[in-house]
Amino acid sequence: MKNIVCFGEVLWDVFPTHKKIGGAPLNVALRLQSLGNHVYIISKIGKDSNGKNIVFHIIENHLNTENLQIDETLKTGDVQVTLDETGSASYVIEFPRAWDYIELTKATKTATINADAFIYGSLVTRNSTSKNTLYALLELAKYKIFDVNLRAPFYTTEILNHLMFQADFIKFNDDEIFEISRKNNYNSDVLEDNIKFIAESTNTKSICVTKGSQGAILYCSNTFYYNNGYAIEVVDTVGAGDSFLATLINKLLNQDNPQEAIDFACAVGALVAGSEGANPIISKEDITNFINHKDIICD
Repeated sequence: MKNIVCFGEVLWDVFPTHKKIGGAPLNVALRLQSLGNHVYIISKIGKDSNGKNIVFHIIENHLNTENLQIDETLKTGDVQVTLDETGSASYVIEFPRAWDYIELTKATKTATINADAFIYGSLVTRNSTSKNTLYALLELAKYKIFDVNLRAPFYTTEILNHLMFQADFIKFNDDEIFEISRKNNYNSDVLEDNIKFIAESTNTKSICVTKGSQGAILYCSNTFYYNNGYAIEVVDTVGAGDSFLATLINKLLNQDNPQEAIDFACAVGALVAGSEGANPIISKEDITNFINHKDIICD
């Protein structure tokens, strides 16, 4: 069991007919907790019914709530989610919300110092308060995992470069790594070349790039590991990348074989994409059966 901190937005994904609790850091935290880790979420919610329901959900899923701050005036985060005919999601992220004002406290510092891994994204830097808190905590963290999450217009090249230079591990999707490489004047169309460029220019030893239904590439210890994806009927893609990352990190932190880690993570990402919402319950048996092309039970 590892102690892990996830820093950033907690919110509601609001679909046309229903809403689900989400936010990339919370999605990652919930999956990591389900895999047997002790996970802290550092974020902020509003003093409203949406915030109270997030607290209930977090407690129900055994996450540590010590660093879930409450804002007296701002609303709990919400995102309007639209799905196209393939199940791919687009987002309208409301601003400002409580998670834009995460404060640096003694408790957040202690949690970060004691964590085996600190996971953060780029969206939380859209406001200076949360950005400054993140920057301060990155100076204290032992092992830093940057989950790139580009949502225009909430990022700049300068901020992205700072977050990459701080990281020990970076996770992109393929569109993101090509965009960031181009912004840093590197223009190769070969994915592996872009991975090596980012690794060398930011001194990052481990990088993973997801490719949607086509799987993912993991680069660590100067070696590439590949998974070409698993066929599944997509319901919605919300949270699939978050569960992929959580599963991959869980495997790697426990010193599992990198090829096994990326295979297992791609299977979990596919199962989430084949389910409604960001955090379906998935057992280890479900994953193993799915990889082996047996029957799947996914609630």
